[in-house]
Amino acid sequence: MAYSEDHIALAAEYALGTLDAEERAQVETMMAVDSEFAALVQAWQFRLGPLNQMVGLVEPRPVVWDNIKAAIGHTSTPQAPLVLPETPATTVTPPPSPVTDDPEFGSTFDPEPAPSPEPRRLPEARRPRVIFDERNVTALTGRVKRWRGIASAATAIAAALLVTLGLQIYKPDALPNAIRPKPRIQTVEVKTPAPALTPSAQYVALLQGPNGGPAFIMTIDGATKNFTVRKVGAPSEPGKSFELWLISDKLPQPRSLGVIGADDFTARPVLSGYDPDVINGATYAVTVEQAGGSPNGQPTSAPIFTGKLIETVPGSSASPPR
Repeated sequence: MAYSEDHIALAAEYALGTLDAEERAQVETMMAVDSEFAALVQAWQFRLGPLNQMVGLVEPRPVVWDNIKAAIGHTSTPQAPLVLPETPATTVTPPPSPVTDDPEFGSTFDPEPAPSPEPRRLPEARRPRVIFDERNVTALTGRVKRWRGIASAATAIAAALLVTLGLQIYKPDALPNAIRPKPRIQTVEVKTPAPALTPSAQYVALLQGPNGGPAFIMTIDGATKNFTVRKVGAPSEPGKSFELWLISDKLPQPRSLGVIGADDFTARPVLSGYDPDVINGATYAVTVEQAGGSPNGQPTSAPIFTGKLIETVPGSSASPPR
């Protein structure tokens, strides 16, 4: 199976140990479900294993462990005991004594009885006189018959439409040609899968500084000569840009391959104009330039990261990029 440049770079970074926890979990999931991708990661680990011997051990300072213990609360100084504030004593106020009624004079809250008003007589309502007219009944009966006729006609029309619709769906041949539905022509597009691509060779250059440790990973596709630069550990400077250069003894001066973008991945197709011998034997370097790149097309400072290509995935014929 042919993998893209991003998959190959991801496998290389997993072998180097430069991925975060989420990316490592993603790679381990891909390895669990794809045996070919797991073999690709193992090939990277075999090729990049000698790099572990090039990087020396760095012991952390003692203050790092002190900061960790202080952050988790394991300090040597004892903590003062927690003292709770005393609650003040609460005083209970007795409820007021209820007011009792005097048996001789009665209750103090009993009002004097008001005199009852005399009932007021309402005038008798007169019943309206209903006049019965037989002409109203005759007109109402005619309206009812008319609406019944309209309802019956609407029901018959609905039944006819329902029968016609059922014949159009189930037995269209039984209908006249005027109302027979036209046959539907449905076009089905069948997509033929594209032929499998012939795997091409893949080349990788680890661009690192004098102190060791990769700063950029450069991947080149042997068939298209397109390259991708992955930023790994290079800290960016404000107002400055990283620029990639191709340095070869077959060229009179270094050639710029473009400014490395601020994103994690930068892709360029500029190697298509170079010969395979120049691409394979060149040294790839990174310099720090002003924002936007070198103003005169030449490096204005010494390279801080360099590296050479190594073949990581052989092609079908194991041939260099043409």
